[in-house]
Amino acid sequence: MKTNTNTKKLAYLGAGCGIVLFAIYGLLPGSFLGGVMGLNIAGSLLGAPISSGILSRLIVAASMITGVMISGLIFITAFSTAGWLAGTVVGALATDRKHLITANHK
Repeated sequence: MKTNTNTKKLAYLGAGCGIVLFAIYGLLPGSFLGGVMGLNIAGSLLGAPISSGILSRLIVAASMITGVMISGLIFITAFSTAGWLAGTVVGALATDRKHLITANHK
């Protein structure tokens, strides 16, 4: 499949926008949701009143990092896909249509 330069440029632009929007809107919620998930996992593994031991802190920290990574993956993938799609549409509209066959109506 032949790739258009507009497609690549707009995909990179979308990825950049996704990184910026992730830093603004996705970093803190990803950390919060991952922390809550880690607290639930640590509570189910180690008992309901969670002690301040090193294992429970490691579980919560790992789940917070996982939440942030998943949030970043979603933002960057969604916006780069949207940019790629916009680039594909712009490339399709800008191409020559000489190779298309015209239909003659009787």
